[in-house]
Amino acid sequence: QVQLVESGGGLVQAGGSLRLSCAASGRTFSGYAMGWFRQAPGKEREFVAAISWSGGSTNYADSMKGRFTISRDNAKNTVYLQMNSLKPEDTAVYYCAATTEYIATGMNRFGSWGQGTQVTVSS
Repeated sequence: QVQLVESGGGLVQAGGSLRLSCAASGRTFSGYAMGWFRQAPGKEREFVAAISWSGGSTNYADSMKGRFTISRDNAKNTVYLQMNSLKPEDTAVYYCAATTEYIATGMNRFGSWGQGTQVTVSS
């Protein structure tokens, strides 16, 4: 399996931006499609965005379309989540995950998970 470490979370005001990073190690990164998920307090973990192994295909949850952008740099073994126009309801722990499928959105399709990074958006 691949090991994943997220970074880039923090406190930001509503309307601001953050870029999350997820560094991978242990296996050939380019062989994995990647996803971002988030979990707010008292809520279930939900899908945010996914990207295929080549970066040629992406998928977003409806509420993130137009505000969040997922990308990857296979040379750096890193996947990114650029988050713009942040809202207080975006406050959550954000997790990256890896799957051997071409691309996926369901949590059960991802076999490797990071520990998460906290994003807090103040109003």
